[in-house]
Amino acid sequence: MAAVVRSTWVQGEVLTNHQWTARLFSLRIKAPLMPFKAGQFVRLQLPIEQDGKSVSVAKPYSLLNAPDDADVAEIFYNTVPGGVLSQALATLRSGDIVDVSQPASGFFVLDEVPAAQHLWLMATGTGLGPYLSILKTAQVWERFEKVILVHGVPLRTELVYADLIQAFATQHPTQFQFISCVSRDTNPNGLEGRMTTHLVSGALERKAGVSINPSTTHVMLCGNHNMLNDMKNSLSERGLQRHLRHKPGHITTEQYF
Repeated sequence: MAAVVRSTWVQGEVLTNHQWTARLFSLRIKAPLMPFKAGQFVRLQLPIEQDGKSVSVAKPYSLLNAPDDADVAEIFYNTVPGGVLSQALATLRSGDIVDVSQPASGFFVLDEVPAAQHLWLMATGTGLGPYLSILKTAQVWERFEKVILVHGVPLRTELVYADLIQAFATQHPTQFQFISCVSRDTNPNGLEGRMTTHLVSGALERKAGVSINPSTTHVMLCGNHNMLNDMKNSLSERGLQRHLRHKPGHITTEQYF
């Protein structure tokens, strides 16, 4: 029987808390991270004042840093109206302290993805985070002939980490492609509308020059539950099925609330 790894808390020091837009932030935290796999998550914890009492509030967030960058945890998050932890995270400044759970957890990793020719990484909003960690590893480039990253957001200003994504394209010009989908704004360099609509219409495949089918494709989905449900339904119509350990398939998911 495999040993059960118990989670513990370590103290992290905020290095930067970069604000991209009114609701999008990237938090970099210096902390003693244990070894982890790209795509996994940690929990962040802060004391929050509620009803005159200090209560510890925690929530999981995917790591954006690469596994070989074990000294600094990077988290891409959004503030939520009424979300006490996300609002508190947004107030953090350099030198502030936040608790980080260790070790990292989760199965949204390439080790869980079966062999395929083409890998599609589809995200809405902050679901982009774990993919950026995965794309920083050698494993993804060694395993797949084509890697297509699709990021769906409401506004063009929310297409963040553009420099990092361009670096992947520069380093792997024949292997990597990025497609942005903006649903409530113009998008000169990508597609306008929801990625779910563009999957159904075939626009995603035309833009990528790569088809989505069970014989060549694995799709990773990370984002809100509506996107996950719509994409899984559309992909199932093409013969792609959810991947399970005991039943290999073509779709791996991670739900962000």
